[in-house]
Amino acid sequence: MHSHPVLHWTWRTVVTVVGGVSLIAGIIMCVTPGPGIGGIILGLAILATEYAWARGLLNRARRWAHQAKDSAVRTQRRRRERRGLRRLRSPG
Repeated sequence: MHSHPVLHWTWRTVVTVVGGVSLIAGIIMCVTPGPGIGGIILGLAILATEYAWARGLLNRARRWAHQAKDSAVRTQRRRRERRGLRRLRSPG
C-alpha cells in the first residue's frame, strides 16, 4: 500500500480519522461515563501505526501505566503487611 501514492494517502487519511475520533472520544469519556483511558490508548495505538509523535506518546503512556501498576502493587503489599501485623498484635 505504501508504494502506491493514492493508496498511501488514502490509508493515512483513514488511520488519521479513525485514530483521531477514538482519541477525541477517549478524552470526552474522561469527563463523562465510559472507558476514557482505554479510548485514549486505543486512539494513540491506531495513530502510532503512521505517526512517530503518537508512538512517543503511546510509549510514555505505557511507562506511566507500568509505574501506576507497580505503585498499586507496593501499596497493596504494605496494606497486607500492616493488616497482618495488627492481627498478630491484637489479643484474641
